[in-house]
Amino acid sequence: MVQEMSFIHPEAKIGKNVEIGPFVYIDRDVEIGDGCQIMAHATVLSGARIGKNVKIFPNAVISAIPQDLKFKGEETTAVIGDNTTIRECATVNRGTASKGTTIVGSNCLIMAYAHIAHDCRLANNIIIGNASQIAGEVLIDDWAILSGSVLVHQFSHIGAHVIIQGGSRVGKDVPPYVTAGRDPLSYAGLNLVGLRRRGFSNDQIREIQEIYRILYQSGLNMTQATEKIYSEIPDSNEKETVVSFLKSAERGIIRGYFD
Repeated sequence: MVQEMSFIHPEAKIGKNVEIGPFVYIDRDVEIGDGCQIMAHATVLSGARIGKNVKIFPNAVISAIPQDLKFKGEETTAVIGDNTTIRECATVNRGTASKGTTIVGSNCLIMAYAHIAHDCRLANNIIIGNASQIAGEVLIDDWAILSGSVLVHQFSHIGAHVIIQGGSRVGKDVPPYVTAGRDPLSYAGLNLVGLRRRGFSNDQIREIQEIYRILYQSGLNMTQATEKIYSEIPDSNEKETVVSFLKSAERGIIRGYFD
């Protein structure tokens, strides 16, 4: 169903059973999957690739050109995965020559006034709180939650199953499974509620706690702590996830609560 007061470029590809409200603008080179709902005054610009059953609320803008002075008009994309919701006035910019695309995965919730900048890669089942601002080329892994008004520095990496306190400033990488808060942003324990909701066993949680005890309370530097974790903690998916994250943390990781 398409309201007559909307504009849809004749080259746009619209799937089946898509609802398009009044005063929606859909540009050329746009693909929208089946079952989507595009609400009044939403804007979907060139390069948007929208999955199935996506909801885009009023005044959201998808695939506007990057807010990056290095952008020279190259053909890039912004990809939104299936079953994701983009709330009022949220913005997702398309990529630059650096990565070519901005990705928001499936089953995500991008709340009102949030901004996802160029070349970000958001995985699946992520929540970005109201008015949080994600700078360019940020990586956010599965099941991460950013509370309201979180500011994330460019090139940062936020691990899986993380929860970040509202109003925080993220200037370092945030390793998996943790709760992060305070100013400057610090490790404040595990995201126990989230882990239990997602079916992590007590044994898995105890292992993750031991990993972070070594990392943050042993007095070792990150290289030494990573080696100790690798040599002393039994092999598991959780150990591999943390060790891989630490080895790739080019910006360094957040400080410990006790630092």
